Amino acid sequence: MKKALITIQFVIALSLSIVNAASAVTLPAIFSDHMVLQQNAEVIIWGSAKAGEEVTVTGSWDNKSVTTKANNLAKWSVKLNTPPAGGPYTVTVKGYNTIVINDVLTGEVWLASGQSNMEWSAAAGIENAEQEIPKANYPAIRFFSVVHQTADGPQLDVKGEWVVSTPETMKHFSAVAYFFGRELHQELGVPVGLINSSWGGTPGEVWVSPETIAKDPVLKEAAATQEEVQWGPVQPGKAYHAMIAPLIPYRIAGALWYQGESNTNAPEAYATLLPALIHNWRSEWGYEFPFYFVQIAPYKDYGPQAGAILRDAQRRSLKVPNTGMVVVSDIGNNDDIHPRNKIDVGKRLANLTLHKTYGKTERPASGPLYREMKVEGRKVRLFFDYADQGLVSKGKELTNFQIAGEDRQFVDAKAKIEGNTVVVQAKSVKNPTAVRFEWRNAVEPSLFNKAGLPASSFRTDNWPITQEQAEAKK
Repeated sequence: MKKALITIQFVIALSLSIVNAASAVTLPAIFSDHMVLQQNAEVIIWGSAKAGEEVTVTGSWDNKSVTTKANNLAKWSVKLNTPPAGGPYTVTVKGYNTIVINDVLTGEVWLASGQSNMEWSAAAGIENAEQEIPKANYPAIRFFSVVHQTADGPQLDVKGEWVVSTPETMKHFSAVAYFFGRELHQELGVPVGLINSSWGGTPGEVWVSPETIAKDPVLKEAAATQEEVQWGPVQPGKAYHAMIAPLIPYRIAGALWYQGESNTNAPEAYATLLPALIHNWRSEWGYEFPFYFVQIAPYKDYGPQAGAILRDAQRRSLKVPNTGMVVVSDIGNNDDIHPRNKIDVGKRLANLTLHKTYGKTERPASGPLYREMKVEGRKVRLFFDYADQGLVSKGKELTNFQIAGEDRQFVDAKAKIEGNTVVVQAKSVKNPTAVRFEWRNAVEPSLFNKAGLPASSFRTDNWPITQEQAEAKK
């Protein structure tokens, strides 16, 4: 009888253990040791548990607990108010079991995404890698790399974990994101969390919800031109579902984007695609976070004028509020789609961010951006933003300007700087109506502002580009 009782007790205990294990509270991978939470914010922490299970979350910065219950879908979430930058703290999540997240910092959290130029690491080969890798010991800079995955619908989790910046972790992380984060950390004096969700060779459509693509005829047609490749997905939403959706609603300060090379097959559509992506992400996160992107560098092997058209499409995407663009035409490589100077790309993104988001207006935000034109007889005067202190030419004269009359035939033009404007003319064009600048795939920039940043390529017209014109100007 005694043995039978012991056996029954053992079975009951084992059954309870199995039930508790099956219903134990769990967290997505984005919540792990060494994570950074956005400072001075209401952050959301979420996970799974047994339906009806009571879950309590406590941040050690104030030891205030928030309690909720898992819903009928076995999901739960709570909101915590984070303190100013600091740490390390712990976050304790208690249900039937207890999870303690250690070495948590509060600071600035930025999401970096795109294709290979964002994904590119020091280990892959960058300028000054031998000098930079050993210096990457920054305990207050943390990395989270999202592992490549695809899905047909929004996923609940990603593969990855937070790690501290060291020479070993830095060399395998996004170089652009690292140099961006280091600049923010050094200037602001706060912890920085960097989430890299990038995939080399992917077109922009894979990073947008398929519903967004399907409802827009321009995007739907452009997406249909993408051909299958061996190195990654091309179908709308495949990376968004698996590598972006699971991160939502982790609180971020903003997003960085370096992508576009794989959209040169339908470059004009990028002026619709990039704003659609921004709106899609902001809508899902539920707030209008800053979105800063890198204009693709000139490269000789894009299709006829495709690089110039896509760069201009990126420039026109600046119409979306709270965005900014970094121009890298002077630090690119016309012979290599993967320029190795990632340090200055990261620093320019940081300067733009420090200026626009953190109020460090002494930092140069941008190179000259075309604003408007004025016809003055046989000349055209061009006006620019980010040129208040004047313009400069790196070289004996300005190059890469073209001008056209009503016949829409562009010819090379003479250009000269007058204060913070540029005056353009050509002897053969008596009644000018339009100007284009750097309207070729491969260019050597000559127009800069006093901060030493290059002007973006642009066109003042919106005329259709015929295949004959494109081939002639390739």
